Amino acid sequence: MRSRARFHTGNRIGGTSWVATVSAVLLSLLFIIPAFWMMINSLRPTVDIFESLWPLSPRVIIPTSLGVENYLTLFGGPFGRAFLVSMAVCLLTVMIGLVLSVAAAYALAVLRFPGRNAIFAAVVISFMVPFEAIAIPLSQLFNDWGLTNTFMGLVLPGVCNGLAIFNLRQHFLSVPTSYREAATVDGASELRVLWSVFVPVSGPAISNSALLIFLGQWSSYLWPLIAVSSPSLQVAPLALAKAFTEHSADYGATFAGAMALAIVPATLMLILQRFFGRLAIGSGEK
Repeated sequence: MRSRARFHTGNRIGGTSWVATVSAVLLSLLFIIPAFWMMINSLRPTVDIFESLWPLSPRVIIPTSLGVENYLTLFGGPFGRAFLVSMAVCLLTVMIGLVLSVAAAYALAVLRFPGRNAIFAAVVISFMVPFEAIAIPLSQLFNDWGLTNTFMGLVLPGVCNGLAIFNLRQHFLSVPTSYREAATVDGASELRVLWSVFVPVSGPAISNSALLIFLGQWSSYLWPLIAVSSPSLQVAPLALAKAFTEHSADYGATFAGAMALAIVPATLMLILQRFFGRLAIGSGEK
C-alpha cells in the first residue's frame, strides 16, 4: 500500500513538474520571439522587413538572406561616434559613482553621527523620485555652473545613484562588526578599514552596484536631450532617435541600433552573472 501511495504521489509530482516546464517554455517564447525578430530584422534590408510582414508566413522570423550592411551603415555615420561617447560617459560614471557610493554606504552603515538616519531616508527617497521631476531645475543649475554642452555635464547626474548606495549599505550592515574592531585595534584608519576589510568582502555587491550605475546612464535619454546640443557629444540613444526624420527612415539601421544598445547591457549582465559565484567564494561569503 505504501509503495502504491508513493507511486501515485510520484506521478502527481512528475505531472505537475511537466506542466510547469511546458508553461515556462511557452512563457519564455513570448519574450524571446520579439527579441529574435528584432535581431533578424537588424540583418535584413529595409525592403525585406516590410515584405515579410504580410501575408504571415515563416519568413517573418526565418529570413531568406542576411547581411551586416545595416550595422556598417549605422556605425559609419553619427551613431558610431555617439556609441563611443556613451561608452566613455558610462565608464567614467561607473568609476566615479562607485567611489562615492562605497564611501557613502560605509558612512551610513558603520559610522555613528547625528542625522545619519535622516540622510539615509533622503537617499531612499532620491531613487523613488522620477528624474523627469528634477530635470528642468537641474539643467538650469548646470547652465549656471557652465556645465551645459560638456562631457562632465553628461557624467555628473549619474554618479550619485541612490539605489547603488542603498544596495551597498545593506550589504555593509551584514559584515561582522568584529572585522572592523580587529582592524581598528591594529591602528587602521576608517579609510584603511573600508579599503582593506569591507571592499574585499563585497565583490558581488560592488559589481551589482556598478551594473545599476551603468544601466542608469546607458539608457539615459532625457538628460542628454536637455543638457547637450553639440553633435560631438550626442549619446547613442539620442543619435538613434534622430535617425528618424520627417521624410525618411532606415528601419534596418534602426533595428541594428536597437540591437547594439541592447547587447551591451545584456553582455555585461551575462558576464557578471557568471562571476557572481566566483566573487562570493573569493570574498568568503556564505
